[in-house]
Amino acid sequence: MVLRPQRNGQERGTARGDSPRYAAEGSESLTRVDLSSSVLPTDSVGLAVILKDDSEDGAPPAGRPAGRRAYNSFYVYCKGPCQGVQPGKLRVQCSTCQQAALTLAQGPSCWEDVLIPNRMSGECQSPNCPGTRAEFFFKCGAHPTSDKETSVALNLITTNSRDITCMTCTDVRSPVLVFQCNYRHVICLDCFHLYCVTRLNDRQFVHDPQLGYSLPCVAGCPNSLIKELHHFRILGEEQYNRYQQYGAEECVLQMGGVLCPSPGCGAGLLPEPGQRRVTCEGANGLGCGLVFCRDCKESYHEGECSALFEASGAVTQVYSVDERAAEQARWEEASRETIKRTTKPCPRCHVPVEKNGGCMHMKCPQPQCQLEWCWHCGGEWTRACMGDHWFDV
Repeated sequence: MVLRPQRNGQERGTARGDSPRYAAEGSESLTRVDLSSSVLPTDSVGLAVILKDDSEDGAPPAGRPAGRRAYNSFYVYCKGPCQGVQPGKLRVQCSTCQQAALTLAQGPSCWEDVLIPNRMSGECQSPNCPGTRAEFFFKCGAHPTSDKETSVALNLITTNSRDITCMTCTDVRSPVLVFQCNYRHVICLDCFHLYCVTRLNDRQFVHDPQLGYSLPCVAGCPNSLIKELHHFRILGEEQYNRYQQYGAEECVLQMGGVLCPSPGCGAGLLPEPGQRRVTCEGANGLGCGLVFCRDCKESYHEGECSALFEASGAVTQVYSVDERAAEQARWEEASRETIKRTTKPCPRCHVPVEKNGGCMHMKCPQPQCQLEWCWHCGGEWTRACMGDHWFDV
């Protein structure tokens, strides 16, 4: 439920951004399955993405106009039976009692509203609960879930509603990943998978002290490192395990440590600064017991090293992006065109309604109408709209 504070003598309601009120009636399930379609092949080798069509009978969920396919702003990584990227469902509850009986002062309009704790306020309707803070979470939309089953939100992946071309293959694909750079460059998930594998093979991920082992925008934009590392789950289980191993090894090296050179070991060791004789401790099965020289990685010896390893002559795989393609693959450029079209007619009475925020929940300003409707669907506002695309990413 979303309820705006009511001033004395003033009727509830506004036509801007979020509508003033949403009352969820009945006992609609929190596990409604609304799956979006996608041109992304589901059988790509190594690609941990499972995207399916709508229900087999083709019937749209209640409240969605006939002929219109589901539109998912939100995608998640499902750690349960899917083990992959799936359309997600946004849910909200009281942060105090963990119950869904919460009246929000206003609906979320951006990712910060959802991901930053205690950012959104409201009033809990549960008896004897003084809770005033909203807690958002996501569920996988591909299968029924229990109350405790949640999924990680992949806030950079969304439906390509603006038909932006991928910056590497120049095809229009959906869903896509939108980098957090200033231009918000767009890349399809197949190309993002190739980008990750190429950088992983060359060990060219970036180790950030705060974020961990990550990658920037393909175009090399500054301050564009991916913050939610679950996006790299798109690598698939085998490659993701390798990603975690490389990340742990890079962390050890950044701390001034060394890796055991024994084949099949590779344990991370943190010897004292200036200590040449390093022992791979074999206690508790954590090491192999090899004693080696810190400088040349050979068996330990006195005196100078006979030969230091030279730099590897392996050829680095090149992952380049065409400058013109990068200019066309900008999410924000399409946003400016979308913002120009800020007025739509009410589906019932056809009165023009202006939208000035990211929330899709609208309410007709006409006193005799007061229809609550979805800006994207063009139909009556439903719980499916809340879960799929409550706000525009």
